[in-house]
Amino acid sequence: MAYHRLVTIDSGGGPCVSADVAAGVPPAAALFHSLADETRLRIVQRLARGEARVVDLTTELGLAQSTVSKHLACLRDCGLVDYRAEGRQSFYSLTRPELMDLLTSAEHLLAATGHAVALRPRPAPAPPGPPDLSQAAPGEVEAVS
Repeated sequence: MAYHRLVTIDSGGGPCVSADVAAGVPPAAALFHSLADETRLRIVQRLARGEARVVDLTTELGLAQSTVSKHLACLRDCGLVDYRAEGRQSFYSLTRPELMDLLTSAEHLLAATGHAVALRPRPAPAPPGPPDLSQAAPGEVEAVS
């Protein structure tokens, strides 16, 4: 007879959301608890720039594969991260765009209390566009080849 047992991953930062909620912690507190771990927050910050594989996260964040996998499992448990399989690879991404609003609000709150931090990726500067020829005098427009 086979049976399944709920296993909580000990990620060093405490239990994940479902374990917290099962233990009687209110869901909002459990969510913030999951984001309170520095490693999970770094993973969220990286995934805010776009999807990544575990190997990408280990390289970029300088963490062990097992550490990244445990924290991704916790973030998946929260419903904040999911993955798509492509061949033998899994690409992880954020599932909730509202998380970016939460990070924005946290940045503003921390700045207001004298602890400014950058939690969201900043957009890259726009590449220089074509020259504005609307102000050019007749005959001053250069030919572009």
